[in-house]
Amino acid sequence: MISPVILVLPGGGYGRLADHEGGPVADWLESLGWRARVVEYPVLTRHPGPLDAVQSVIREERAAGAPVIGALGFSAGGHLAGHAALVGAGDTALDFAVLCYPVVNMLTTTHAGSRENLLGPEPSDELRRATSLQLLVTPHSPPMFLWSTTDDASVPIDDHIYVLGAALARNGVPHDMHVFDNGGPHGMGLGPGTLTGEQWTRLAGEWLGKRLP
Repeated sequence: MISPVILVLPGGGYGRLADHEGGPVADWLESLGWRARVVEYPVLTRHPGPLDAVQSVIREERAAGAPVIGALGFSAGGHLAGHAALVGAGDTALDFAVLCYPVVNMLTTTHAGSRENLLGPEPSDELRRATSLQLLVTPHSPPMFLWSTTDDASVPIDDHIYVLGAALARNGVPHDMHVFDNGGPHGMGLGPGTLTGEQWTRLAGEWLGKRLP
């Protein structure tokens, strides 16, 4: 029987895929007992191209019989993991998502690079709202694990992770959210050799352990 899987979605502002947020992360997840699959979703590609690519992989895993499918993403990959989790249904549904310093809010001016690469230079308000994760949460959304740091200047917590956490709370969606004070800059990945890296991987590992069948 095919084993449970976590889809790993590297960051890179929807303009590239960061290597350190791909293979090393898959190795770590496999050390926890998961099967991990790095998804090389298309970049410099307008919405819904990246989402379509991830949903195609989810369908493939469902058809193969994977009993549990989660997604773990960083930055723009965190946005994509959250987007897939929040809009998936039927054979594209995810069982959970782990979002690491995620881009969340397409209505704000912060992290304009991700927004422009995904939505174009002058996206409509309707398109920006349709891709803002905090507006997609419902009481039926899957559980999420979120983390970031107070000194992330690229994707500020007040514009992004906090608004998503508030939406999850309002809708009663099970979630863990961790914000590490002076925990390090944006894009640290696993954060090897850092206190934040040690903390978030331990906490996420415990949370993911509860989701293994």
